Amino acid sequence: MSVIAQVFVVLAGLFHVGVFVMESVLFRRPSIYQRFLIKDETEAAAARPWAFNQGFYNLFLAMGALGGLILGGERGYAIALFSCACMAGAAAVLYGSDRRMLRAALAQAALPIIALVLAALV
Repeated sequence: MSVIAQVFVVLAGLFHVGVFVMESVLFRRPSIYQRFLIKDETEAAAARPWAFNQGFYNLFLAMGALGGLILGGERGYAIALFSCACMAGAAAVLYGSDRRMLRAALAQAALPIIALVLAALV
């Protein structure tokens, strides 16, 4: 895998670590839960368990991307790219489930898709 593709895998992984922090660590903050279209503390309290769980999904995707690069070689790169494909797929599901989440879905999908394209072309 080219160095530039690896850079985008790392960026995608770091993005998903950031989402993990928002969903699993900082979700109680209004400035965070409002990013997920949650209006108030009552809704946030109801959503907190799924957000906590979803945050770990994002962490595991990040670990696959970053861990695959650390492992290196064909197998490691396959793991990293599979993780990127899962990130892009999850973004499609996010947008498909709520059209208001287009911006979030694009942010979630852009880096892993760029990594996948660069890995395929370069």
